[in-house]
Amino acid sequence: MTTPIVEMDGDEMTRVLWKIIKEDLIEPFIDLKTEYYDLGLPKRDETNDKITWDAAEATKKYGVAVKCATITPNKQRVEEYKLKEMWKSPNGTIRMVLDGTVFRAPILTSCIHPVVKNWKKPITIARHAYGDVYRGTEFRVPEPGKAELVFTGKNGATFRETVYDYECPGVLQAMYNKDTSINSFARSCFEYALATKQDLWFSTKDTISKQYDQTFKLRFQDIFESEYKAKFEKAGITYFYTLIDDAVARVMRSEGGFIWACKNYDGDVMSDMVSTAFGSLAMMTSVLVSPDGNFEYEAAHGTVTKHWYRYKETGKMTSTNPVATIFAWSGALSKRGEFDKNNALVDFGKKLEKATIDTIESGIITGDLKNLCELPAEKIQVKDSKEFIEAIASRL
Repeated sequence: MTTPIVEMDGDEMTRVLWKIIKEDLIEPFIDLKTEYYDLGLPKRDETNDKITWDAAEATKKYGVAVKCATITPNKQRVEEYKLKEMWKSPNGTIRMVLDGTVFRAPILTSCIHPVVKNWKKPITIARHAYGDVYRGTEFRVPEPGKAELVFTGKNGATFRETVYDYECPGVLQAMYNKDTSINSFARSCFEYALATKQDLWFSTKDTISKQYDQTFKLRFQDIFESEYKAKFEKAGITYFYTLIDDAVARVMRSEGGFIWACKNYDGDVMSDMVSTAFGSLAMMTSVLVSPDGNFEYEAAHGTVTKHWYRYKETGKMTSTNPVATIFAWSGALSKRGEFDKNNALVDFGKKLEKATIDTIESGIITGDLKNLCELPAEKIQVKDSKEFIEAIASRL
């Protein structure tokens, strides 16, 4: 390697796997160069979350990053880790800084077929990666009172609207987005559809959210009509808008083979549904692509907390699936090689992915795939995470 990639370490069981993957699958084969940031929750708390912002800025500097799964703390986590405060989602911070779109697609093998039997082709989730609840402001309302939404414009425009007159305690949340980010999201989706020659679906709930969601709908439609309609017709692909609830029903009846663009929260939820239906949450790629060409690869799942507690209590390796984290590394290394015209690095990324798929198709799997793998029972060997990674290394 000639240029570093930004390496963002994480939390709990995925942090354990991160170390094993580096030691067994990366460092024996690669002159690895990274700029390392520890985004584990203790370090984020120690630095008042500055390290997350530093990692995001480093990604803009180097163009390629790989990220381990991290904890977004809730009240229970604040107490467990004795945090100074309930820090915001690190993914949300990074996505805000990069203003990108997250593309998530299932990792397919010949021995695991989708739970939804009519799904014949992969479904790629394009998730807007800016704003919404991930950068929202929220309060616990302690007593009766009036909640208001207030805007004061730089040029003098002002408005004030009552959200609710509380007759008792409750909760209050405000979230935001902006036209420039929505425009970037739309163009990223249209460009990705053209590059992959797939139909593009987009869905919101504009019938209920007549300003927020409708702005997404209108920006997509305006950009499509003015910039992409002719290109889509030439490519023989379509752009389709529908309400989010209708889209869910249509997706379940479809054969797949399209990109489904969703707002931030919708994409978070639907990507987990799609990945699980295709096999496992750990069998999905995830890459954040910014408008200026920066790439951040990550696992689409969380920190596998239950396995972490078990590992801490027993000291025994669990059978946690590391495939999505492996593919985050392979994707980042391949992209770094592509940028640097380092063909050997690109080739290594492809070989790492093939060795992983070949290992699964040979019958060596982790526990989450046991009831999904359609190989004969005598061929299936359930391994713990370390053994599974070692089997991949032997093929690599």
